[in-house]
Amino acid sequence: MGKVDQRFVLIVSALLICSWIPICYSSKKHISIARKSDIPYIKCQVCEKLANELHHQVQKKQSQISPKKVSEFQIIEISENVCNLKKGEADWILRMDIVKTGNGLQLLDRETEGQCNTQCKTIERACQEVMGYSDTDVAEYMFKSKPQIETLVDYLCSDLTKACSVKPPPLPKNWSPAEPFVPKSDKEAEMEKLMRSMQGMPGAPGMKMYSKDDLLNNNFGEDDAEDDEDDEDDFPSKLV
Repeated sequence: MGKVDQRFVLIVSALLICSWIPICYSSKKHISIARKSDIPYIKCQVCEKLANELHHQVQKKQSQISPKKVSEFQIIEISENVCNLKKGEADWILRMDIVKTGNGLQLLDRETEGQCNTQCKTIERACQEVMGYSDTDVAEYMFKSKPQIETLVDYLCSDLTKACSVKPPPLPKNWSPAEPFVPKSDKEAEMEKLMRSMQGMPGAPGMKMYSKDDLLNNNFGEDDAEDDEDDEDDFPSKLV
């Protein structure tokens, strides 16, 4: 089967799927990129939340495989994925909201997943900058020391990464907020998790959701290209 025929089959298949999955008919999503200038104001808070998530996810993994012991490899896998929105371990980022409080920014947990807009991308970027190449080090520390949350926060944010060693500067007077936090519907959140779980399955390479316009106009991969370009800008290759 030629490339043209394969593309035609994919388009027809996607259209058929969209006939019974309403979410596929949503309007084309706005391309959001991280606002790097906001990272210094939230970096310490992101690190503290990251440490809490690492501890929580390792404990959750332990409860799932009990009485077996969580392996160091499993902890490394969590630490490698916890700042990558393409992985389920980073779903916590989707719950975060950045709000202005006084002359600073505060990270709030909305306890429900929101659309991944500029704030979401900014938090992901801050998380990746905090973790850097320390994912293996923090995993090894957690495996050997089994720290409590407070101890892990101190280790990750003060000793290992220095993310909380400097007090955030005051916000400039001309600072303006990004898009507001917009909660997802339960159906949309469930569908995105389903699509992500199908990534890499035989016959479904690189699956993702497209809008109706994307499907009809052959706009495949454009969003990812712009997103990847932002990720690669002045960033360690391991974190892309």
